Amino acid sequence: MAPSLNPTALLRLLGQWNTGALPAYRELADVVRLLVMDGRIPLDVALPSERALAQTLGVSRTTVTAAYAGLREQGFLTAGQGSRGRTCIPHRSVPASMPGLAAPEGLLDLAYASLPAAGEAVHRAFAEALTELPALLPGFGYDAMGVTALREAIADKYTAEGVPTTASQILITSGAQHALNIVLRTLAGKQDRVMVEHPTYPNALDAIRAAGCRILPVALPADTSPAWDIDAMVAAMSQQQPAMAYLVPDFHNPTGRIMSDLQRRRLARAAASAGTVLVVDETLRGLNLDGVRTAPMSAFSPAVVSVGSLSKSHWAGLRTGWIRADEALIPRFIATRTVMDLGGPVVEQLAAARLIRSFSAPLDARLEELRHNRESLLRLLEKYLPEWEVEIPKGGLTVWCRLPSPCSTAFTVLAPDFGVRLAAGPRFGVGGAFEHYLRVPFTLPPEQLEVAVRALRAAQDKLDGSPQLRRTLKPERPAAVA
Repeated sequence: MAPSLNPTALLRLLGQWNTGALPAYRELADVVRLLVMDGRIPLDVALPSERALAQTLGVSRTTVTAAYAGLREQGFLTAGQGSRGRTCIPHRSVPASMPGLAAPEGLLDLAYASLPAAGEAVHRAFAEALTELPALLPGFGYDAMGVTALREAIADKYTAEGVPTTASQILITSGAQHALNIVLRTLAGKQDRVMVEHPTYPNALDAIRAAGCRILPVALPADTSPAWDIDAMVAAMSQQQPAMAYLVPDFHNPTGRIMSDLQRRRLARAAASAGTVLVVDETLRGLNLDGVRTAPMSAFSPAVVSVGSLSKSHWAGLRTGWIRADEALIPRFIATRTVMDLGGPVVEQLAAARLIRSFSAPLDARLEELRHNRESLLRLLEKYLPEWEVEIPKGGLTVWCRLPSPCSTAFTVLAPDFGVRLAAGPRFGVGGAFEHYLRVPFTLPPEQLEVAVRALRAAQDKLDGSPQLRRTLKPERPAAVA
């Protein structure tokens, strides 16, 4: 049974849709189409019946019938049975980029939201780790659970945040992506539903697809208050009973939003009722630019599985992440993990333990730098691209921008001609949604951000001067995104 949208919920999403500028059926169809393209109405959702929607909107049934007919002709609504068509996208858009992860020489890379190493702190951690290595050399070096010193350091960090944790609840992984793959293959079978925020982290979508699971997207509200549509998430869990829900509640990638404690508590309660395992990505939790205070999601339910790493806060080159879960789950994760590998590199784990123990030492300066970068980017966007609508992030590494027209993929194809590599909006959703959006990281220094934004202005001008260009630019291969 496909999820459905009731007339009242659709009315709330439509807002002031009937302006009189066009026939009512055209305006209704246009607004619904844009809501689908923006991801605010998820894909494969049954729209209200013609009769029910007409009554709720206070229009004739003929108006709704004509609007639905137009959406079907454009490919945004399936034929379905009767009038309960399901939302869809006519043509799947895949953003273009160079293959592989590294940007070609000469391009400013805005496809990645990653930072260079946190200076002396990372170097010192590795130097000190080498002094601890001799004590471990008599062992054979394989440890699927992870080095004890690192597991204890992570457990102590959770405990300090109000979530009592022991080392036996921690499994060390080769980064957060590795952790998510372990969790997926342990807790979600093929064809199981996995609920995600829409938009969300692209590599998580890739992992869910690779595991053979079905993605259940729930749109984030366009308005940032509340930042999450908990009603919709609760309804999706109740109706669809997904095996898992992958969430980024801490400085969400790509929007930079943070979920309130009240929302976390309600979501944890609903997940427990539905039998859905909440898998929470905390990779960006340390990048708290505005000092917002929230508890980790695991504070609201012992069943929450948390995934973290030092990739965004300290250095992606560490390739060290972790899973925090109920102690009974850890052996199951280890059994899955040993099919992939037998353990992580020891020196990196010893260095990571040092960095966890003094977590805030390099971060204070890094956060100040990121605040400066964020303000610089926001100022540059306002100066050079005032027609873009920008969501101001409370933390993290990126700004989520709404473009004046649905041209994100075309923008991404064109941008390298102006010296910039981008990740198009559809990379952050399913079915080609988010053509109206671009994620712009503020990980570069202000002088490089200015060069990048000027290049974006030039690309925007070229697109504005050639509507045909937007229609004819076609992507060739999927983008690498971090």
